[in-house]
Amino acid sequence: MAAPSTTRDPAPPQFETIEFHVDTDDHVATITLNRPERLNSFDRAMCQEMRRAWHTVKGDDRVHVVVLRAAGERAFSAGLDIKSDYGQPDNIWNHEDPGELLSPKWQKMWKPVVCAVHGICTAGALYFVNESDVVICSDDATFFDSHVSAGLVSALEPVGLMRRIGLAETLRIALSGNDERVGADTALRIGLVTEITAREHLWARAHEIAAGIAAKPPTATQGTVKAIWESLDKPYRAAMDQGLIYTRLGNPIGKDERAAQNPAHTTRPRIR
Repeated sequence: MAAPSTTRDPAPPQFETIEFHVDTDDHVATITLNRPERLNSFDRAMCQEMRRAWHTVKGDDRVHVVVLRAAGERAFSAGLDIKSDYGQPDNIWNHEDPGELLSPKWQKMWKPVVCAVHGICTAGALYFVNESDVVICSDDATFFDSHVSAGLVSALEPVGLMRRIGLAETLRIALSGNDERVGADTALRIGLVTEITAREHLWARAHEIAAGIAAKPPTATQGTVKAIWESLDKPYRAAMDQGLIYTRLGNPIGKDERAAQNPAHTTRPRIR
C-alpha cells in the first residue's frame, strides 16, 4: 500500500540584501531592505533579489498582500548605491533601468503593496514609493530627489512620482535637489503618503493595514490593483471598457472566495 502523499510549504527563499518573511496566518509577506550600512541603497544584487522576491510573491497563493519596509534607523533607502558598479553593458543601447527590477508592476505582480517609509527616502528609492499601492510614513520621514544636485538628469523617477502627486509638486521636488526636503506633513498634504505614524509604530501599522486588505478575497484585491494601474496607460474610454472585462472575469471568482470565508468574520471600518 502506497504511503499517503504529503504537501509541504515551499522553503523560504534565501537572500543577502533583503529579508523575506511570509505570515501564513495573515497572508502577508514582508520584504525588508537590509543594507542599513549603505542606507539601504540598491546595487545590482539587490535589484536582482527584489525581482526574485516579487516573482516569489506572485507565485505564492498563501500571500495576498506585501509589506515593503527597510532596516536601520537613518533611511528607508538612499537610491542607487553610487559606490557600487551597477555593471551596465558597454553598448549604451543595451543599458537597462534598475527600477524595472525593483518595481512590482513591471514584474506584473498585482498583489497589493503597502510601503512603510522612515528616515531618508531619495532618488531611486522613489521607485519603491511610486509603484506601491498604499504608502505610509513615520514622522521622521523626508523625501527628496538628489539627482540634479549631483549633476544628473532626473528623468525616470519623476514619471511615476507625477502620477501620484501631479506635475507642479513633482517639478519642485525634481528641480530642488538636495536643497529642499519634503517632510512627513507635506508628504501627507500633497498625497505622497496617506498616513503618518510614530516611528516605533510604523511597522506594526503597515502590517495592520496589509492584514486588513489581505482578509478580503484575493481575486478582488488583485483585480482592483491591476485594473487601476493599467488604466493609467489608457485613454478614459478604453480604460473603462477594459475594467468592465476585469469585473466579468474576477467577480464570480471573488464572490466564491468570499462565500468560502468564515461568514462570522466581519471587520469594523476604520475612519481616517
